[in-house]
Amino acid sequence: MNTQTETKPVFQRIRADVEKNDVVLFMKGTPVFPQCGFSAAVVQVLTHLGVKFKGVNVLEDPEIRDGIKKFSDWPTIPQLYVKGEFVGGCDIIREMFQAGELQQLFADKGVTLNAAASA
Repeated sequence: MNTQTETKPVFQRIRADVEKNDVVLFMKGTPVFPQCGFSAAVVQVLTHLGVKFKGVNVLEDPEIRDGIKKFSDWPTIPQLYVKGEFVGGCDIIREMFQAGELQQLFADKGVTLNAAASA
């Protein structure tokens, strides 16, 4: 990231969300009411694992919707961040989950899973 993008207010807002929350999902809609199939799929995986996460509805804020794509240099939404690190979008999350890698990532990062939900 160059210094010009570092100082953009939208990047500061995104960075604040990513730093304050262990798990953040930038998505279309909300965790309770996802508004696209890809966002719904990631919510389903996180819910299945019992991961507590913050959902950021990019449809409510066009600045965040465009800014998150530049922030991560990733063209699509949803985008999952774990402990400040960009993990990926829907396909990557689904593949990692199916391979057991997502569960391992949460364990490695010290993110607590709700045992009842993941059983």
